[in-house]
This record gives sequence, C-alpha cells and structure tokens, in this order.
Amino acid sequence: MQQVDLFNPSDPTQSRIELDRIVGVDEVGRGPLIGEVVAAAVILPKNCQLELKDSKKLSHLKRVELAERIKEQALEYAIMGVSPEQIDQLNILQATLLAMKKAVEKLTQPFEEVWVDGNRCPDFNCPCQAIVKGDGLVLSISAASILAKVYRDQQMELLHQQYPLYGFDQHKGYPTKAHLAAIEKYGLIEGYRKSFRPISQFYG
Repeated sequence: MQQVDLFNPSDPTQSRIELDRIVGVDEVGRGPLIGEVVAAAVILPKNCQLELKDSKKLSHLKRVELAERIKEQALEYAIMGVSPEQIDQLNILQATLLAMKKAVEKLTQPFEEVWVDGNRCPDFNCPCQAIVKGDGLVLSISAASILAKVYRDQQMELLHQQYPLYGFDQHKGYPTKAHLAAIEKYGLIEGYRKSFRPISQFYG
C-alpha cells in the first residue's frame, strides 16, 4: 500500500490539510506482559522528505536511525507512557487512549487536527480522525509509530541490563515461550501487569 503525506479518508476529494497542521499519533506496547504502554505524537514540517513506513516493517537499526532523523526534523514531538499500575487500574484500551492523550497534550506547537492510528480516537478537545493502518498511510503517524517503538524497546533494553536472565532484549516483554519459561523459572519482577494472563494467575 503506497503511503501518502496526508489524505482525508472520508472524502479524498476535499482539500488536504498541510502536514504541519496535523498531529500523527500511534502507540506501542498493548500486548506485552510488562512495562508501559507508550504513545508518541508528532508534527512534521510540510516539506518533510523522510521515507517512513510502519515501524513493524523496519529493522531495529533502521528504526533507531529514523527516530533520530524524525527528532531532528519534526516541528515538535512528545512521547508518553502509562505505567503497569495504571494499566491494571484502567484496562489496556483505556490506558492506551490515555497515553495518546498525554502525548498530544504535551505539545505546544499549534495544530488543526489529530490523526490516530487505529479505529478509535481518545477524548481530545480538537478534531480527530482514527485511520485504520494509518501507520502505513500517513507520514506523521508513521513517525509516531517509530518514535514510540524505539522508546519502548529502549526501556526493555534497560530492563534486560537489570534482569538478563529474562531475555527482555529479545522478546521485549511479549508472551513468548522463552519469556513464559523465564517467569516459571525465576519468578516475577516489578513491572509486570497483574491484570494480564498468565501474570494474574501468579497472583491468585
């Protein structure tokens, strides 16, 4: 699917809004058993020439490289997380929406609309469009997906340095066989989401 700078999913014939008037938002970390769910919000310049795509389709090294270039070229960006404790209190969907809202509210640059990857908008005090597979269609959302992914991966790398036996540098907290085996062998550490199965089973 070819990426475009901007489009209006409800009516492509309408006038396009300039790239620098749009906030692109995406999240990462809904599926892992441990750590924050993270969202990024990005405003790119309207003449942005970065070749971006969905972060999941990029290698680790390419994501890291592009994250630095995005930070250099963006008019503004914000990366915010919601803690495992808040995830347990709210549920993962509401925690994800909260992370997105916090990222957008941290921006100070003027904008006209927020475009969010997925099928649901947080409760913003501004126009918002939810765009399914937007991380592969809209430059700003692609940029947000890359920043959020690199940020959370760095959190998992730090966790790996503290607890190397768990393999966080490989599975990034997702419930792989290796991760579940490490939990069975070494037990739980701080930061696991107690409301997630099978973590909840360890807490009775």
